[in-house]
Amino acid sequence: MLAQYVYQSTSGLFRIIRHGHRWRALLDEVEVGRFDEPVHAAGAIRDMYSEARVPARIDRWRFLPDAPLGHLGPPTSAAMARLAAA
Repeated sequence: MLAQYVYQSTSGLFRIIRHGHRWRALLDEVEVGRFDEPVHAAGAIRDMYSEARVPARIDRWRFLPDAPLGHLGPPTSAAMARLAAA
């Protein structure tokens, strides 16, 4: 799972997701913009959806850090050796 900020409102689920070196702002599954900083994304969402009462400060959003893929186990020593040789 990618790092993201999440805020649930009556208008839907707002998410700001890290996408490489930029951040994607989404309302439910629809992208509403891309930004260099999550703070700018939160401000833009607040401006676009004023009726949703989205918090202006990013620290009021719920932060979900990067998480490893749960269905993958740790790499074996043989796999690590192949990667080192590549």
